[in-house]
Amino acid sequence: MSEIKKRILLLLAHPSQHRSEVNIPLFETAKAIEGVTAVDLYGEYPTFDIDIEQEQQRLVDHDIIIFQFPLYWYSTPAMLKEWQDLVLEYGFAYGTDGEQLKGKPFFCALTAGGKEEAYQTQGYNHFTIRQLLAPLEQTASLTGMHYLPPLALFGARTASEDDRMDAHRRKWRRLLKALVEDRVDLDMASGLGKLNHSLDQIIVGD
Repeated sequence: MSEIKKRILLLLAHPSQHRSEVNIPLFETAKAIEGVTAVDLYGEYPTFDIDIEQEQQRLVDHDIIIFQFPLYWYSTPAMLKEWQDLVLEYGFAYGTDGEQLKGKPFFCALTAGGKEEAYQTQGYNHFTIRQLLAPLEQTASLTGMHYLPPLALFGARTASEDDRMDAHRRKWRRLLKALVEDRVDLDMASGLGKLNHSLDQIIVGD
């Protein structure tokens, strides 16, 4: 059994899970990996009554933070924004004595309905996926976290029928296990636009 060197906190935000063909299978894959704490925010807080102290303690107890979500209107689902607004408090995440997140790697594992080529400066959506996530990147900067580009599954609406899910799940599992075992070159990963096509370069010791 591989040694757990880093503990991952994975926060899933998906408001319509009964229709999810992608995020729930990815979430279940993550749950099965030792060293990953997988939290379903909508399942845990159906009335949005977020336990701030519990969530802050989870952040303290883990080394790597991941937001998993479907990209809705170029942003996160409402629960994840509410979580940020309440949990990332002054004095905890930033400001005077707010250094609880300092140095922790953070990235988004997201799904997007559009094809990958749509997320380019000259594409249908006019921005790259990393550019669209700029508010989260700045949040990481303010809180002292080590921001990594996203792992994105594009064309998510047809991923199952196009037989792309198994390959993405393998990629997702490989990345999570490498993070737990501290085998990811974080500095190299930081400069990428997204993690999708670079796992061979950033994961060491496979």
